[in-house]
Amino acid sequence: MLVFTLLNAILALFLYVIRHILRYSVRSRKLRTSLRTKVGLKSFNAASTDNKYPRLSRFPSLIKPEYDIVVIGSGYGAGVAASRMARAGKSVCVLERGAERWPGEYPHTFREALQNYRVSGRLFGGNFSIGRLSALYHTVICDGQDVFLGCGLGGTSLINAGVFLRPEDRLLEAMEWPVQIRESVEELEKYYSRAEHMLQPRPFPSTYATPRKLATFEDQARSLGVYDSYSRPPLTTSFQDGINSAGVHVHECTGSGNECTGTNDGSKNSVLVTYLADAWARGAELFCGVDVRYVMKRGRGNGYMVCYEMTSAGGEKMEKWVVARDLVILGAGALGTTEILLRSQTHGLPTSPLLGQRLSGNGDTLSFAYNCKQSLHSVGHETLHPTSPKLSCGPTIAGCIDMRSSALTSNVRDGYVIQEGTIPEALAPVIQFLLETRTLFVRSKSHDRMRGMAARVKGWILGPYAKGGSVNRTLVFLTMSHDEKQGALVMKDDAAVVRWSGPGSRKRSAKVDNFLSRITDALGGILIKAPCLTVHPLGGAVISGDETGLGGVVDHRGQLFTGRGAKVHGGIFCLDGSIIPTSLGVNPCATITALAERSCDLIIQERGWEIDEAPNGILDLFGSPKLPTATVTSKRPARINSGNEVEGVQFEETMLGHIYIGNDISDFKTAEKVANAAACSAQLTVTVDARRAKNGSYLGFPGGIFACHALSLDPLLITNGAVEFFKTDEDVADATSLVYDLDLLSTNGTKYAFHGYKRLDSAVAFSVSRTWSATTTLFTTITGSDGLVIGRGILHLPLCNFISELWSLRSCTKVSTWSNLYSQARFLDFFVKNIASYYLSPFRSLQYPTSFADTTGYYTKAIPSTVSLTSDDGQHFPIKIWHPAPGTFEKYTPLMFIPGASVDDQIFSLPTIPTNTIDYFTSLGYRCYVPVLRFGIGEAARNSDTVYNARLDVRAAMKYVREREGKREIYVVAHCLGSIAMGIALLCGDVEARWIKGMTCSQVFINLIFSSDNALKARSGLVKVYEMLARSEWFSCHSTPSSPWFQYLLDQVLRFYPVGNRRELCNSTVCHRCDVPFGRCWTHSNLNHATHAHLGHFFDGTHTKFVAHLSGMGAMPPHHVRTNKPLFADLVTPENLQRLEGISINFLSGGDNAVWTPQSTNDSYDILRDAFPEGHYRRVFVKGYGHLDCWMGKEAFEDVFPRVRHHVEFCETFPAMVKGLSVPQD
Repeated sequence: MLVFTLLNAILALFLYVIRHILRYSVRSRKLRTSLRTKVGLKSFNAASTDNKYPRLSRFPSLIKPEYDIVVIGSGYGAGVAASRMARAGKSVCVLERGAERWPGEYPHTFREALQNYRVSGRLFGGNFSIGRLSALYHTVICDGQDVFLGCGLGGTSLINAGVFLRPEDRLLEAMEWPVQIRESVEELEKYYSRAEHMLQPRPFPSTYATPRKLATFEDQARSLGVYDSYSRPPLTTSFQDGINSAGVHVHECTGSGNECTGTNDGSKNSVLVTYLADAWARGAELFCGVDVRYVMKRGRGNGYMVCYEMTSAGGEKMEKWVVARDLVILGAGALGTTEILLRSQTHGLPTSPLLGQRLSGNGDTLSFAYNCKQSLHSVGHETLHPTSPKLSCGPTIAGCIDMRSSALTSNVRDGYVIQEGTIPEALAPVIQFLLETRTLFVRSKSHDRMRGMAARVKGWILGPYAKGGSVNRTLVFLTMSHDEKQGALVMKDDAAVVRWSGPGSRKRSAKVDNFLSRITDALGGILIKAPCLTVHPLGGAVISGDETGLGGVVDHRGQLFTGRGAKVHGGIFCLDGSIIPTSLGVNPCATITALAERSCDLIIQERGWEIDEAPNGILDLFGSPKLPTATVTSKRPARINSGNEVEGVQFEETMLGHIYIGNDISDFKTAEKVANAAACSAQLTVTVDARRAKNGSYLGFPGGIFACHALSLDPLLITNGAVEFFKTDEDVADATSLVYDLDLLSTNGTKYAFHGYKRLDSAVAFSVSRTWSATTTLFTTITGSDGLVIGRGILHLPLCNFISELWSLRSCTKVSTWSNLYSQARFLDFFVKNIASYYLSPFRSLQYPTSFADTTGYYTKAIPSTVSLTSDDGQHFPIKIWHPAPGTFEKYTPLMFIPGASVDDQIFSLPTIPTNTIDYFTSLGYRCYVPVLRFGIGEAARNSDTVYNARLDVRAAMKYVREREGKREIYVVAHCLGSIAMGIALLCGDVEARWIKGMTCSQVFINLIFSSDNALKARSGLVKVYEMLARSEWFSCHSTPSSPWFQYLLDQVLRFYPVGNRRELCNSTVCHRCDVPFGRCWTHSNLNHATHAHLGHFFDGTHTKFVAHLSGMGAMPPHHVRTNKPLFADLVTPENLQRLEGISINFLSGGDNAVWTPQSTNDSYDILRDAFPEGHYRRVFVKGYGHLDCWMGKEAFEDVFPRVRHHVEFCETFPAMVKGLSVPQD
């Protein structure tokens, strides 16, 4: 026999090669292109990348912390529970390990089937599992008998034949069943009727042409004298287009014969399109990809915790939990439910000692009448011709010989059913090899060997559909009977292992084999028995016959016993095949559904719940549920709340670090250091579902856990949140951040908020180490439900975890290998481009000025009044006035703020920061005036006036304010060129010292000491070069991509300017251009994004003659202010300095000023101290600030304005001291 098997295998391989050599023959091409258009929800090819299918399931990251009901599994029993509980108005959560698939998405080729196949078991003393956990097909290798299961949203109903047959009443009256059932079998009738109403089983219509295999089976039943026992059984398949009981559109069966691998024609009334669709319509929330591990009593309060795992593509597992307030309903199948309960047992859940025992294979046997003398067309293939026997094999099962009646068997357990079957299309390429390598076969006496050999060769060469081929001449038998072989499920190394014991009834087996042999002999074939395999596992958590834990695991309602007695868990029920206490001898789906209907009915009645029986009407599966029972709080767009149709990727990320618990340390690095010393470690494990938006960006939806024992001994659950990729960082001038906003929940119900960011800015330019640090360092803040900070720290992504993260990257939309790779490539391209833009920062696309109509990031500010003034030389300029904030006490002293060149009042009234200078001082009760001098924004700046001319504007402004304020002394805050103009006006006598209460001179006064690069420009004559090349005396801070060639070229050159460290690089053309005449005007880290983005609103330009005069003053020692050329007289003379006597001056300098060196204010300070030893002068250095950011900085209201206020209040409070002693510098 071994030699025969070996020869068969060699011949099979040889002919298989020949077949593929000839695979481009016309006939083969026709067979391979016979994939038919899906007649389902839409007329798309099943493998088309354009398919759009409904998605009732939500992302696992959307699982809420608590529900009324948690249903585990999604098969017949679970589907019933979800539907009935949702109709009772309860919040329902359905957790399914498999994926959601709709007609058109089921495998129809061998390759696709392999990709969706999983095999697991125990080998060489250890557990093994090959294939994805969510694979549609799953074979469990067991001792004595293997088990074949379906896995997906809808459970085994997705891949069964849908035969709806009831067991014999005699069987239900047996002692294995509880008294409530065995003595009231007739009461089950209404529950079978309910199941029929929803699943709508119908026999194969007689109006259809009878498929060849069915006609042959009928003939054999007639010839064997059992035609009275023959019937066409009810099938949960639709044979006409219409709306099913749940409101879902189903289609006419095309007779593909692929029900057992998933039919793509949209005709099957599976649990997905019936009970689950009904539950979804009533607000139940369905989740796929969730592997429930165990159930345990809630530690605090009522209910149960359902602990589950989500497994990454890289195999990493993340454990999470959800609370069932009222009920946990297990419907994961005989093996699944039993495994979960056994694992729950090890976690402290008390159960019956019978848990895991009394498994049954339902007497399943699969056999083949192979290579018969006539073609039988029993190989499935997708077709559009349901009424043509030449093209259609019909449903998988269409005929049944039922030998269970009392007239045929006095012992109910001697009965059996035989159903003809179909070889699914996905197995067609390999079925001949599988059959011919079987050693257990019986050759019929009528089998013609020569004809059989010819048919085999034809089958190997031309394929399974070849007319006259051996596979096309094969009839399939599925037999269900009663077998005493019992199984037990035990846990080994945290995995379920099934062991079958007992030899079974050889007498019954021989009886069935004899019957099949007679049919095979009449057909002239070879009877081949498949390996010992069951597709209908039953038991494991069996219903008790005596209502105690010694008789079973659950009571007659499916409620779980707590031990050996009659006490039950208040909220744990089993409603699937695991509770069936014996083999049924028939397809079990009808009985499982009816018992689940019964249990749900009892549960609802006992709890006094009311159920809504109203029909759904026609459901829009692409829309939202009609009757949601609960609102999902989610940060994800509604468009992708309930489906995977939006392109995206998923990946897992694990970051490690330390979190300091407390709010007294604000610096992240210090907090990390202290936490590390205290061994306060933390770990964030997150699965991110990143979805692509229309603009090409991505938004991530996280799920996972955060572990920090200082916060909670148990992991904190991520209940909601968002991960934003390369989000513009509004807090800094030019940076993007990866932002993690997560909602956390502890097992005791405490809520936390997690905020983390990875910041990417120009500091990473041309540095691999800095880039790595920026993209792997998460600055983390933990806050409580009251918003108060609980902890801070830093998490890091180690290199090994980064490699795992890359390995886990996969597409969210599983359409085809190419589209999956394309989705991943697009995400990586998006990611790399954003990082590269800062790594190669000077080469980024330039940011040109925004439209003046664009006020993004603006705050609502007080509107000033404006008065037009005229200086002594006839120059017109505006002065703007702000009054104290309403409700504040008005101060006596008016304040005047004088801005510098190329700007206007907006440097003090900046609309892009919450609190600007004007806001700050008006809130204190001061009236504020801001004149815009002739070198500011306006047409006057385009004249060739100098800062010396602008002293007349200062004079006019001071006179106006004095007159308006009744001759009150004015406190003046002057910045840069405004300060220089004020100094010149004082030195020349245009403004008198007695007009002034005090002054703050910002960055410079009467001594002009340029920064090194500005000094170089002042001496180099670049002004004349610019005038020659630009052919203009106006230097604009604005440009566009269509600017003249020189301006465009200048923008490109300025990419590498200003000077400073990497952090000062940016892509704003306005920022670059401002730096040409004035130098770098700020430290970028002090500006927020809105300010930096709208610099074009706040800057105009400058005249080259103005710049030349300014450069000349700064380039000529001793760097004093001077008159206009050609005289160019030094104004800092002893006589002129006497005009400044009695003015208290606060010299303000940014510690990182790149326009003027701090020496500028230091020299002015020294000159005045020498001239007036008893005068009141002070110097203020603001660390970390540059030039204009002292006024435009986002935190200037904390770092700068109070120092000015201090001096103002000093001048107001001690006016006499202003004339007296000098105070130490600050």
